[in-house]
Order: sequence, then C-alpha cells, then structure tokens
Amino acid sequence: MVSRREFFKSTSIAGAAVAATAVSRVAMAALPEPAIQTKPDTMPPLMPGNGRHYNPVVTLNGWTLPWRMNNGVKEFHLVAEPVVREMCEGFKAHLWGYNGQSPGPTIEVVEGDRVRIFVTNKLPEHTSVHWHGQRLPNGMDGVTGLTQPAIQPGKTFVYEFIARRPGTFMYHPHADEMTQMAMGMMGFWVTHPKNKHPLIDEVDRDFVFLLNSYDIDPGAYTPKIMTMLDFNLWSWNSRVFPGIDPLVVRKNDKVRIRIGNLTMTNHPIHLHGHEFVVSGTDGGPTPKTGRWPEVTTDVAVGQMRQIEFLADEEGDWAFHCHKAHHTMNAMGHDVPTMIGVDHRGVAKSISSLVPDYMVMGERGMADMAEMEMPLPDNTAPMMTGEGPFESVAMGGMFSVVKVRRDQKPGDYKDPGWYQQPPGTTAFEWTGALAAPARFKSEGNASMPVKNMPVKDVEVQVRKPVSHAGH
Repeated sequence: MVSRREFFKSTSIAGAAVAATAVSRVAMAALPEPAIQTKPDTMPPLMPGNGRHYNPVVTLNGWTLPWRMNNGVKEFHLVAEPVVREMCEGFKAHLWGYNGQSPGPTIEVVEGDRVRIFVTNKLPEHTSVHWHGQRLPNGMDGVTGLTQPAIQPGKTFVYEFIARRPGTFMYHPHADEMTQMAMGMMGFWVTHPKNKHPLIDEVDRDFVFLLNSYDIDPGAYTPKIMTMLDFNLWSWNSRVFPGIDPLVVRKNDKVRIRIGNLTMTNHPIHLHGHEFVVSGTDGGPTPKTGRWPEVTTDVAVGQMRQIEFLADEEGDWAFHCHKAHHTMNAMGHDVPTMIGVDHRGVAKSISSLVPDYMVMGERGMADMAEMEMPLPDNTAPMMTGEGPFESVAMGGMFSVVKVRRDQKPGDYKDPGWYQQPPGTTAFEWTGALAAPARFKSEGNASMPVKNMPVKDVEVQVRKPVSHAGH
C-alpha cells in the first residue's frame, strides 16, 4: 500500500488525462484494501452484498474481485505485480498479473454503476489498464501516452466511469503490451443488465475464462516475451489440462460460457454432446434472428464470444480448442515425425552408448501420454490427464463439462467421473466379422485414363550420384 501523501502526489501527476480530479480528495483519502488470491482453484461465485443485485459468474480457475460502496460508487483496487501461477500440479510459472494471480480477478458490475478502480503498479516498469470494449470517456481508455501518462512503478492511478452497457469485456495493459500481455497481464470484466433485457436470457450457471498462451522452455519458469507465433503452452486462465477445472452443471440447467481471446491466434472452441448458440460478443448481445445452432465457434484474437446451451445430456463431455496442437503441452513442437520408421536396430546401438535413449513417435504420439520418462524440473507432461478408463492423452486447452441430474443448484463441486448406464459404453467386439461389401463402381475413376498399368507399381526414387569433377 502507498501512503496517503504518496497517493495524492501520484494522482496530481495524472491530471486531467486520467480524470483524477473527478474524484474528491475526501473520496480518495483511503483506498479500498486490495484483495489477494494465490490459490489456482475455481472459487465460488461472489454474491453481491451491496449495490444492485445480479446473478454472479464463476471464473474458471479464478475468482471475482470484491468491492466497497463509497457514496454510491463501486470501488475496486487492482494491484499490478509479479505473481507465481501454478499452471498444473508440479508446474509453476513466474508471470505478471493482478492481485496475486494471472489472469487477474474478474470484475463484475451492473449496467449504470459508477465504477472507480484504483490501480497500483508494483511492476519493475510503467503500465496502464485498458478497459477492452467499454464505452467510457477518452481519458479513461488506458492507452499510455495517448490518453494518459503511464503509471510509473510505485504509483497509484484511479479510473472512474459509468458501466454504460451490459456485456462481456476484458482488461489488459496498453503499455509495453508485447511484454506485459506475454507475461500474463489480463483479466475479465462482466457488466450485468440492470433490468430484464430482451436479448440477455437469465441462466442457471454463467462461466467465464480467458484464452492465453505462453512460451516457456521445459525446466524454465519465465515466458519468452519475444515469441510471435510458436507458443508451447496453450491455456485457459493460465492453466493447462489436467490443471483446468471441470465446468460442473446440473442437468437441464441453462448454461452460459463467456470466452475471451488474448493469444496470438484464433481458437475454434468445441463442445461435445450439445448444441449452443452464440448469444453475445464484446460488441453486445447478438440479435436472436442471427443465432443458429453450433457445436464449434471460432474466437479470433482480441474477441469475446458468449455461448449458451441447455445441459440436457448427462455425462462428462469434452470441451476444448479444436486446433490439435493446442491440446498439447510443452516439449512437442520440435519432435520429428517418425511414424513407420523401424528403430529397432539403431535404437539397440544407441542404447549401448546412451542407456536412457528412448524411441519417440514411431507409432504416433499417443505413447507420450503413457511414458513415465524423466522430465526437467517444473515441466508439464506433453499429453496427460487420467480419465475413468485410461489416459485422456490431452493437454493445453481442454476441460470437461460435467452434467449431473443430482447436482444441487449452485453446487460447483466436482462430482467425480460419470457412471454410464449399462449397455451405453463402446466396447470391444470379439465375434466374427463379415466380409466387407464391395460395389462394382468402387475405385473406378470418373474419367478413365487409357494405358494405365493394371498391376500396382512401387515407385522407387534414386538419389543422383555425385562424380568428382562434375
């Protein structure tokens, strides 16, 4: 915490660009106590104790920032600081975030609320906060140098504006973005409608999370901030599977999931077992005439997508990014494709020189999920996560939507694995197999080619032989 004298000094420097003068000296005399959270668990929804009522969201592997009411203004305190984030069990990253976490806590307000956010900078460089998607005064937009002076280390700035429209938003720095966002500085913002809204349905469960990515070498702790595309950790709220909690719902609940993308690429998010509609973006709720059933929606860079569905199919349903490399953790990108290569001879020779030598990938990469090979310290296995039958062989952006008929309303505790009713699980067939039916037209080209050989031909490639002097 900064002293009262230091606080007034810093806000006077901010001047009109940050509209600190819009807040009286009496109101600024004491800052709200900053709430800190270091656990990576999904915290229960924060029920509003004062101000307008709303149905709170649940932040996947995260939490909602408490506030205080001060003369009708909802006050929050964000602290930008270095944090340690457990990305999954046994693997921690040294990131930058807010209030002890990366991403920072979710901020929840109600349409029409006057909001005041104190931002204290405990980073080694200057920062700011941009309120992504919000309608607000230009001087509150948080772009360093353009709409405000930077928040220098040790200083506290104050942002104040009215939450003018309901919707799904984000916050992140607009100062040295390449570094600060690559280090994990981001958070979620939800503005709930103040009255019943014709385009915003009431739901039973409302989940939020951000898509983010990191490039952390195996055994290292700090992301490489210069990486542009080749990230090796694709995460939801800075967690990788199996460290991502399940989304637990009651059968026949109306479920909303809000997703924000602050990575460097798009993500097709896919839900098994149900259809959903895209009910909103960061631009606001979508018209009901423009909604249609989907099972996958693409979330582009800097976008928000809000999906809704009726959880009417009981079970454990996979929920993941459909880019295959995004459901895999570190160590996978530089492994050569060795499918079909017979290693037996060379592996025996190498093993005599290197006792721990291990063949990788000659039958595909599924073996990587079951290997108990030694890993560098502080590293997440590439594909892991044990299901009720065997390894799930997933990592990265993967979780499970758990639908249960006996889950109590408001109960988000993991109910364990789903027990399929007898006769409803795929099983091995041990009986006789009938010969496959063949059609006369099978294999014929639509445009027959004359003079083609009747027999199969194996193509052999000869490398050119070099000759001295040629």
